[in-house]
Amino acid sequence: MQYRTLGRSGTVVSTYALGTMTFGAEATEESSHAILDSYFAAGGNFIDTADVYSTGVSEEIIGRWLARRPEERDRAVVATKGRFPMGTSPNDVGTSRRRLTRALDDSLRRLGVEQIDLYQLHAWDPITPLEETLRFLEDSVSRGKIAYYGFSNFLGWQLTKAVHVALAHGWNPPITLQPQYSLLVREIESEIVPAALDAGIGLLPWSPLGGGWLSGKYKRDQAPTGATRLGENPERGMEAWKARNDNPRTWAVIDSVEGIAAARGISASQVALAWLADRPAVTSVILGARTTEQLADNLAAADVELTTEETSRLTQASEPQAGVYPYGPMAQEQRSRKIEGGR
Repeated sequence: MQYRTLGRSGTVVSTYALGTMTFGAEATEESSHAILDSYFAAGGNFIDTADVYSTGVSEEIIGRWLARRPEERDRAVVATKGRFPMGTSPNDVGTSRRRLTRALDDSLRRLGVEQIDLYQLHAWDPITPLEETLRFLEDSVSRGKIAYYGFSNFLGWQLTKAVHVALAHGWNPPITLQPQYSLLVREIESEIVPAALDAGIGLLPWSPLGGGWLSGKYKRDQAPTGATRLGENPERGMEAWKARNDNPRTWAVIDSVEGIAAARGISASQVALAWLADRPAVTSVILGARTTEQLADNLAAADVELTTEETSRLTQASEPQAGVYPYGPMAQEQRSRKIEGGR
């Protein structure tokens, strides 16, 4: 396992984090604890969860594991999130001071900790004034309830605005952003990655295997079946079967990944994860696993160092399909400049 600092903080985390959305849903408590044991045995130290995962059950499962593993509790860097609905009333959702006060206290209780290492807003809130939210986070840092804070699913302008509002008030700025990012989903490179690099924000990519597409489990024009996410629900979320299967780019990327994997004698997942872990601004890649076997295969990506040629091959095959403007090649050229002058 390799390690990096958490954004621009001094806290050190493993380059692969353990995502726990499956805990209490696709993974029982017993299997969840086995996954945690395997992850820490491999050198991992970064756990990512959220209050909305299994409506608090994921945090409770992690909390009971931490209570039984005092030696790992000291090593663990624990991240959770709040923002999405945990009830049916208008104030059971969002990032208002009222909502986050209760959400944070509930997460602390479920996790059984006095301080959460990284508290993240799960998404932008268009209703709550940003100053109200950031002041709550600043107060929570001052009171020792959280060590750092970050965001998830923010756009580039939202991230930049939050950074500058915090700095203008003399408050602690965010240190991380958790976006969807993979060889199949690279659109964040147009605005969000530059914004993160400009602010010194560390990226924590989620869905690094594109909902399982980059693991090689799905085949062209063969609708998935069985105990896989798309086999159980072909229209599941952003990785829905038909749209991706019908896109030639999907299979160009998968063919490149599988070609490199076959030549190296490693799994397709390891190739895709190694490419992502080496992208600019990435601090730690969030791995989701149903089983210890799946986790072990993914963690082996830490030992994979792609060659320049392999990286270039993957990058070219997965080039985002940008329109002419504002992200097309000619539009990018308008924003570039040669130091020696001229066009």
